[in-house]
Amino acid sequence: MSAVQGTAERIGFVGVGRMGANMARRLRDVGYPVAAVFDARAETAQELATELGTEAVTTPAAVAERSDVVITVVTDDAAMDAIYSDRPDSLLAHAKGRVFINCATVTPSVHVETQRRVETGGGTSLEACMASSIPQARNGELYLMVGGRREAYDRVEPLLRQLSKRLRYIGDAGEAAKVKALVNMVMNINTCGLAEGLGLGDALGLDLTMLREVFSETGAASRVLETDGVDMQQREHDVYFSAAHAAKDSHIATALAHEKGLPLPLAEAAANQFDSMVERGLGELDKSGVAELTFASRRVRQLTTS
Repeated sequence: MSAVQGTAERIGFVGVGRMGANMARRLRDVGYPVAAVFDARAETAQELATELGTEAVTTPAAVAERSDVVITVVTDDAAMDAIYSDRPDSLLAHAKGRVFINCATVTPSVHVETQRRVETGGGTSLEACMASSIPQARNGELYLMVGGRREAYDRVEPLLRQLSKRLRYIGDAGEAAKVKALVNMVMNINTCGLAEGLGLGDALGLDLTMLREVFSETGAASRVLETDGVDMQQREHDVYFSAAHAAKDSHIATALAHEKGLPLPLAEAAANQFDSMVERGLGELDKSGVAELTFASRRVRQLTTS
């Protein structure tokens, strides 16, 4: 039973950037007590703590100490390893009896290892992989794919339902992360394909608004067309899902393919495009910014992330 239904299970957050902060706001709004927040950028944590009337702490351990359920939203494999390390300031210092819900897109094996470490410390962990963006996090409309022990999932299912419009339990630790890697792999391929289509349309002198409308009514239609098409045309790349994250996630998928000996030339090509954005200093643009590489009429060096 959740806080909304009358209990007072305390929620902590490690990683309160765009996604984590909005998840915290959502849970506060529906009645969950947010006990503590931590971020590698102390000022970010303090701003959110002030807004929510909670405490910004200086270590992940302090979040776990004050919480019953800890939600983590960190950047990559290295960050996950750090917050679940054997250092005395990590989450494992107060793992006993806690549930840890890890929302980052990381290598599936990292979630398996995290579960092992947490269970050794007397807690439980889940991966709750998100296939949505910032507005959905704020409004409780995430698409969540969950992996881990079923009993852990059952304990926090009411909380997860407050964050999501669609909740899927996939299976054991690492399984949801595999599905998420494939979701992002296909999304990133579609993003690069759309950028090339619009870029070629621009070079041919076509009306891009007309072209997008035709795409939407034919086999060229995609969810990426809905979310990124106008932004590509108008060069509006405010970040919802950064190119740097697209590069990271593409490489998670291609690494899984390499393990299986499976060639994925389109996924490799998409990874190379987002790598190119990062190398050009454009990694903090939205992934729609990949269009800056495909429009002959544009000059990438003139577009900055400031």
